[in-house]
Amino acid sequence: MFTGLIREFATVVSYKDNKLTLQANYKPDIGDSIALNGVCLTVVSLGNDTFSVELSNETRSIMAIENLKQKVHMEPAMAVGDRLEGHIVQGHVDTLGTIKAINKNENATDFIISLDKEFAKFIIPKGSIAIDGVSLTINSVDKNEFRLTIIPHTLEKTLLGTYKVGRRVNVETDMFARYVYHMFKDKKELDWSSVDKIMALY
Repeated sequence: MFTGLIREFATVVSYKDNKLTLQANYKPDIGDSIALNGVCLTVVSLGNDTFSVELSNETRSIMAIENLKQKVHMEPAMAVGDRLEGHIVQGHVDTLGTIKAINKNENATDFIISLDKEFAKFIIPKGSIAIDGVSLTINSVDKNEFRLTIIPHTLEKTLLGTYKVGRRVNVETDMFARYVYHMFKDKKELDWSSVDKIMALY
């Protein structure tokens, strides 16, 4: 499990033969789980000041592989007793989103992101979402697009401030939204207002 709070930016040293090698201040052990741009991966080898993770075919098929260059978001897995300050993130990317617009406001920046309509049903206004591993709050939803309002602190502490329109991003929808949907999808009387109330109990 992860929190969606980025520990640091890891530097990509190389990516070849489906093995991604990175350099970071954080020093993992072999077998550790670590989220890179929101994807949970396992450390398979260590170098003098680097570590490597291996990307399976399934992993490569669901993530924005083109973004594994220069810097990436990194978060080690939660340890027992850690504070949960973001939201519960599994590191299981559901789908890819595309940044359709970036609009700067007075003291925040709106990101409009589109995604496959199959996953739009898990996007809840004022719910949680992880974009490239960053825990964020959904402000509004319009069909297969949603709006995020990101404060300067978040732009500074993540790579989001460098993102451009057209970039693909890894999207992990809220775990509770997925579970509640599958539990009650056959109940016609259930709507997202009811789902929101159910999630508030957790």
